[in-house]
Amino acid sequence: MMRRIYFDHNATTPVDPAVREAMLPYLSEVFGNASSIHSFGQQARAAVERARQSVAALLGARPAEIVFTSGGTEADNLAIFGIVHAAGGARKHVITTQIEHHAVLNACQALQEQGVAVTFLPVSSDGLVDPDDVRRALRPETVLITVMHANNELGTVQPIAEIARIAAEAGIPFHTDAVQSAGKLPVDVESLGVDLLSLSAHKLYGPKGVGALYIRRGVHLRPLLYGGHHERDRRPGTENVPGIVGLGQAAALARQRLSEEAVRLAALRDRLERGLLERIPHLRVNGARAPRTPNTTNITFSFIEGEALVIALDLKGVACSTGAACSSGAVEPSHVLTAIGLPPEEARASLRFSLGHANTEADVDYALNVIPDVVEHLRQLSPQYKRQPVAR
Repeated sequence: MMRRIYFDHNATTPVDPAVREAMLPYLSEVFGNASSIHSFGQQARAAVERARQSVAALLGARPAEIVFTSGGTEADNLAIFGIVHAAGGARKHVITTQIEHHAVLNACQALQEQGVAVTFLPVSSDGLVDPDDVRRALRPETVLITVMHANNELGTVQPIAEIARIAAEAGIPFHTDAVQSAGKLPVDVESLGVDLLSLSAHKLYGPKGVGALYIRRGVHLRPLLYGGHHERDRRPGTENVPGIVGLGQAAALARQRLSEEAVRLAALRDRLERGLLERIPHLRVNGARAPRTPNTTNITFSFIEGEALVIALDLKGVACSTGAACSSGAVEPSHVLTAIGLPPEEARASLRFSLGHANTEADVDYALNVIPDVVEHLRQLSPQYKRQPVAR
């Protein structure tokens, strides 16, 4: 049987066995509605509040500052629309970056259609935003700054604390999308200085369909949804108790494992990068000079279509991903990679490898044995590669 290696943890992670076990009672005998006042409901309510405490502990927050959502996308949307729609003034302005997740980018584009001005800040060739650019972009009508903590494609970590100080000096709410950093890096809302922070359970070995938004005490936002008085009137709807319990358990595990796992994954990531650079010519590690999440590397394999390489590697048992998105049947280059200056053909030739808890040195070595031959085979089909000099 062919060995199968999963290097796509930034897309999603497997549910940890301890998370699954924690959830099981709430999928069967503990089925009460957490808003019911009888014992069945109170059992569910107690589980939700324990999970809230666990998520708060991961972030260095107060439990009352945690709002459960259906995932990172809803958390981002609640933060962005909630703050902007609650702000006074006829003219409103938002500051973000060109490399945000589409949950943020598309929300900001929707705000533009509503008449809100949005500044999309550029980033360096390593994928970092300059805090001075944030300062220069400020306007009297600026009502929100939203900058992701760690990029999902590059793994680059933004200078969030410095940007937060700029926002605080100007009295502007600051949101960060920490979906790719929570559970991988220390994420303390007080140290970072953020007012709002989004995370998602399925990026840290929890279930899909549940996430959370940290909202600093005293920050006012308008809800996206209208219904009951759940989540302190900030997110109505019957709580997804099994999912919330899973998120809580995942947060507790992440907090326990964080330091040791970060060191281990960084060593594996570096072993993979080093091995590929030694074995294959015409490679570039994108964002290599910037601070990065320990598990992520984004590599350009020049003269190859990334989609073809992903498929070929999958046939050899190695699962990874491109930064490209399919739109109307056409593969568009990653907006993140073009923002750091890669031409479209190089952006399309880039793959992301994101390692996780179950990965080992043996997994990395297997990939290093497989990838060079697959790359060489695909390059032999490329007219551009055949015109390259033989010497490496």
